Amino acid sequence: MSTLLLFAVLLAGIVVLTPLADRLRVPLPVLLTVFGLLVPLVPATPAIRVDPEYILPLVLPPLLFAATQRSTAREFKDNARPILLLAVGLTIASAGAVAWLAHLGGIPWGPAWVLGAIVAPPDPVAATAVARRLKLPGRIVTVLEGEGMFNDATALVLYHVAVAAVVTGEVTAGGVGLDLLLAVVGGIVVGLVGGWLGHLVLGRLHIAAAETTVTLALPFAAYLVAEEVHGSGVLAVLTLGLLLRTVSHTSITSGGWLLGRAVWEYADYLITAFVFVLIGFELTEVLESSPVAREALPLALGIVALLVVLRFVWMFPAVLLVRARTRREGHGDTFTNKETTVISWAGMRGVVTVASALALPYLADGGEDFPHRDDLVFIGLVVVLATLVLQGLTLSPLVKRLGVGSEVDEAREVAALRERASRAALASVRETDDVPEAVRDSVAEQYEGYLRAQITLRRARAAGRDHDDEYGRYVDALLRRANEVERAVVITARNAGEVSPEVADAVLEDVEARAVRDLD
Repeated sequence: MSTLLLFAVLLAGIVVLTPLADRLRVPLPVLLTVFGLLVPLVPATPAIRVDPEYILPLVLPPLLFAATQRSTAREFKDNARPILLLAVGLTIASAGAVAWLAHLGGIPWGPAWVLGAIVAPPDPVAATAVARRLKLPGRIVTVLEGEGMFNDATALVLYHVAVAAVVTGEVTAGGVGLDLLLAVVGGIVVGLVGGWLGHLVLGRLHIAAAETTVTLALPFAAYLVAEEVHGSGVLAVLTLGLLLRTVSHTSITSGGWLLGRAVWEYADYLITAFVFVLIGFELTEVLESSPVAREALPLALGIVALLVVLRFVWMFPAVLLVRARTRREGHGDTFTNKETTVISWAGMRGVVTVASALALPYLADGGEDFPHRDDLVFIGLVVVLATLVLQGLTLSPLVKRLGVGSEVDEAREVAALRERASRAALASVRETDDVPEAVRDSVAEQYEGYLRAQITLRRARAAGRDHDDEYGRYVDALLRRANEVERAVVITARNAGEVSPEVADAVLEDVEARAVRDLD
């Protein structure tokens, strides 16, 4: 089998497994990991090798930037305490505990700390997929996503310092402290500068493709520049992404926003999928190339148990502290015991653990092998596999058993916010007196029609809630049928040469945008 054919097979598997995961109610990362374990068993399957030097710069910037575009700085600010307790406190505690256990298992302190940094950060991909499908409260989703982003920064700063110490053989408390300070400050400064420059550039571009190209390039540029000045590339990308998410929407065109959103969703999906598939390949290669499994497997399973128990031991006292502080300050409710249990169990490891394990250098500065590299890679991959299977497959039943769910109707909130925005726009148009009356009336009539359509569709769907949502299904079916007719008319006109492809595509863009907007 050629490498090109292998990638085609993997891509086909990812496409097939995506809807299957939704149908089976199983987190997609779990199926992808199992798929990655099975494919190498096929005879003549070539190995997949990526230079460790390129893994983190290729994988992390797009995934981290995409994550920032699903959240806001305000959400993280409102949940700062639990996020910091998990993303900083628990990550450091996990790295230290794993390093201690690994050292007891015969791994020297330097590589033991590298291993701790590798397996410390949970990945929110599988957890948030379950959380959104089961309509968990928004604050749980926010905390899991916030932890997933910022614990990456914490763990990878520790990782770079620990790897550098092992590679160079020079470790001093002052040197470690200086490296940490440079990593944090340098990363944030580069992210802020990159975000400010990006905002300026986007404000001067008015072509969707050019705007999206800028947003694609910026995370990679910020990561590389930060790493070049010994800052944290992860913090640079997170700072850049959150800043652009907060300020750049007014400087980007509607087409650029729609295109960029689609591109980043696709990049996030594809890169994450390939990394989970890669787990199986790498685990197979490590097992074939080095006899580490017999000695390292007990240590790997012990680390899995340690990480699971430590998360519970950390979470409940942390929530009690946050709860007491919240009561003193007179703020709202905090997490219930059931919600805390769900967050405690949502500690699956994933993309960052895989990427950082595979990015380990093969050689130290003196030319000797990186100590215990095969052990570290094997243990990291086993931790990912075990937590994905154990926690990924049981998180959904646990959530249902505990009855932790949200009463928020997102569709209703979407409809209400659309109507609110349309009413505000209509009021602004009606109050405008510096344009001809005919112009004002025409624009006002367009918004009135849009507003009437929203209200009518909302009422039709609301009526269906008393009939097992039958009306809502009728509304969607009829809208879909009308959309298909519109699409057919435009495509027929294009194929018959009645209009140019550019004209047809402009109309199709409007047709499809309305379909996405109006269909549930």
